[in-house]
Amino acid sequence: MTSFGQLTLSKNHVLCQGTKRFALSERLRELCCLLGQGSVYEQASETLEELLRLDLSGMQIQRVCMHYGSLVGPLVSADAEGAIPSLEITDEQAPTYVMMDGMMLPTREEKSWKEIKLGRIFQHQDVVQLSAKRRQIRQSVYVSHFGSVDQFFPKLERHLVPYQKKVILGDGAPWIWRWAEDNFPGARQILDFYHAKEKLVLFAKHQFRVDEKRKAWVAGQCEVLSANRVHEVVDNVSCLRARNHEAREAKAKLLSYYEEHEDRMQYKTYRDEGLLIGSGPVEAAHRSVLQQRLKLSGQRWTVDGAQAIADLRCYRKSGAWSTIQQLVAAA
Repeated sequence: MTSFGQLTLSKNHVLCQGTKRFALSERLRELCCLLGQGSVYEQASETLEELLRLDLSGMQIQRVCMHYGSLVGPLVSADAEGAIPSLEITDEQAPTYVMMDGMMLPTREEKSWKEIKLGRIFQHQDVVQLSAKRRQIRQSVYVSHFGSVDQFFPKLERHLVPYQKKVILGDGAPWIWRWAEDNFPGARQILDFYHAKEKLVLFAKHQFRVDEKRKAWVAGQCEVLSANRVHEVVDNVSCLRARNHEAREAKAKLLSYYEEHEDRMQYKTYRDEGLLIGSGPVEAAHRSVLQQRLKLSGQRWTVDGAQAIADLRCYRKSGAWSTIQQLVAAA
């Protein structure tokens, strides 16, 4: 018999054959990655016990996930053939959406919170309208990085090479638009409509005491905004005398925001072209790709540990798990 951590299997067991690394077979290492990216390590351990009667510790599953997850980044940086997921291009002139956002994760380093960024890439023809208020995206490619934008953007850019017509859709974060201007000046840039609306809502909250009047005013300004008349909204807000300090601050921020992003707020034009105007898809991706695994109660991550799991999850959600299988097989 051979013992490794809590793993106790016969040396002749099929899941111990064909490798010296981790004393686990190729298939079992892949299962460790698959289960470890989908649930907490201890739960993955329990799943293996229930399905295969294998007593494999959560710590051992973590080590396997860390090892193979950490191989993804260097492959992407090296532009390794077949290592970067891509979408099937059926129409080169159809727009490809590029959305990105960040969220904070608790880390073990000084018990601080650090930002992990996620990019979502999908094609216009893969957006399916299920109902008046609900859409579904058939396939996407996800890119994540736990660190600075200086490291995130080169990683994201390698995933954008195949796509000709890009639509970059995001909130007002300056880092997004600086990158877009510098690297893809020909891409269509769209400011998320709902972030633009939030600025109106915040100002109205401090400006109007009566709920009905506040809601009616916001609805009216949104209607004007939806008609490519950003200047008119700016004029309407400018004409209002702020009733208190909070309203004055919100008014100044709203006017500055709209004046800075006016060229990205031509919503009627975008809708007439059939384009999306909301960044909801990347916000939903944060929940389904990252938060469901990385932001659970009591979790604190090392940067390397979070990055390894984020990369495994991105490949799984991108429909590119075969790349991880190849990494395991190559060992």
